[in-house]
Amino acid sequence: MNKPAITVVTGGSSGIGAACVDHLAKRGDHVILLDLPGTWSATGLKERGIHAYPCDVTDEQAVRATAAMIEARHGQVCGLVNSAGILQHRLSPDKLTMEEWDRVIAVDQRGTYLACAVFGSRMAELGHGAIVNIASITGWRSVPLHAYAPAKAAVISITECLAAEWGRSGVRVNAISPGYTLTQALQAAIDRGDRNPDDLTSQAALGRLVTPAEVADAMGFLLSPAAAAITGINLPVDAGWLAGSTWQTYGGVPGSRQHPPRGT
Repeated sequence: MNKPAITVVTGGSSGIGAACVDHLAKRGDHVILLDLPGTWSATGLKERGIHAYPCDVTDEQAVRATAAMIEARHGQVCGLVNSAGILQHRLSPDKLTMEEWDRVIAVDQRGTYLACAVFGSRMAELGHGAIVNIASITGWRSVPLHAYAPAKAAVISITECLAAEWGRSGVRVNAISPGYTLTQALQAAIDRGDRNPDDLTSQAALGRLVTPAEVADAMGFLLSPAAAAITGINLPVDAGWLAGSTWQTYGGVPGSRQHPPRGT
C-alpha cells in the first residue's frame, strides 16, 4: 500500500489555506500546516492526519530549519501549497507607508519564493513534486492596491520562472488566481461595511463570489496526477470576474436569460 503524499500548506490556518488543508486531508494526504504561532487550534488536527508547525515564511533560516525538521520527522515532501499572505488597506501612494509596503512584499512575494526555493529545490534533487502558488486576479489588472497587486503579479512570474527551472527535474509549478473569495476576513469586512458585496460581484460573469472550497478544488487538481502535463500556468478561479470586468463600458454583464418552466 502506498504511503500518503506529504504536502505542506503555508498559511494553512485560515481562509483559502485552511480550505486547502481540509481538501488535502480529506483525500488522504499527510498534511503539514505551516503558519505563525498561535494562529491555529490543535484540536482535531492529528486525527485527520494533519501536523501543524510554527513558521514565518519571511524568515529564511526558519523556513530552512522547518523544512529539514519536516523531512526528518515525516519524510520527503512532494507537494507544496503557498497560501501564506497578507492583505493591505486601500491607500494612495502618499498614504501607503513603506513599512506596510515592505511587509506585504515580504510575506506575499518573498515568502512564496522562499518556500518554493527551499522545498522545490529538494523536490528537484529527488526528481518529483508539485507546487501550487496562490496568486490573485489583482496580479492581472490595475487595482488601487499598490503593494498587494504587484506582489501577486510577482507570484505569477515566479511560478512561470520556476516551472521552466525545474520542469526537467520532475517538478511542476502552477499558480491559482482566486477572485473575490468569501473568506472569514472578507465576510468580516462586509459586515463592518468596509466592502459592498454588490461591488465585488457585479462584474463577475457568474454574478457571485468564490468560495474557499472552490479554490481548494482547483489546487487539488493541479497537485494531482490528473494534471501531470500541466506546469507554468496561472489558473483564474474567479467566477468569471476577469471575463466580465471590461463589460462595464458596454452596460455591464447581461442578466440571466433563464425562463421558469411553463405552468409554474
